[in-house]
Amino acid sequence: MHCPYCRNTDTRVLDSRVADDGGSIRRRRTCSACAKRFTTVELMQLTVLKRSGASEPFTREKAVAGVRKACKGRPVTEDQLACLGQAVEDALRLDGAAEVPAHEVGLAILGPLRELDEVAYLRFASVYRAFESADDFEDEIAMLRAERPAVAIEPVTVPATEPAPPQPVATG
Repeated sequence: MHCPYCRNTDTRVLDSRVADDGGSIRRRRTCSACAKRFTTVELMQLTVLKRSGASEPFTREKAVAGVRKACKGRPVTEDQLACLGQAVEDALRLDGAAEVPAHEVGLAILGPLRELDEVAYLRFASVYRAFESADDFEDEIAMLRAERPAVAIEPVTVPATEPAPPQPVATG
């Protein structure tokens, strides 16, 4: 570790603490040359293991890019997509594994996307799960409908009114 003040490579760790989310370690350091103190943060590198066997670092932007395509033309904002990306990354980090199969990334996207926009969810799921026919869409839609919370419809009661008194009829 280089000192940010004098670029000396000889530094000493004074204190180490794990962040609340468990995804990073904060270290308080001191430089042996200039005696200045500084803090470093070490993040756990999340790696995605692809089907081909290759691995690459997880990037929230790449996950959101795929979802953005599914949300095209839908009333979904960039802020909502950013929140979805954060939720996906948080879900993957909660497992504590440094290496995550690409399949797990897709599964982590499906849940939050379904809550965000059902049409975008169907678009993403159709590609992710390789739908081959309209029956696949129908099955997925049936599952969505079955898992929706039941909405209770309260009967509307009309208050009883007294009949209006008869109106005098004008003759003439």
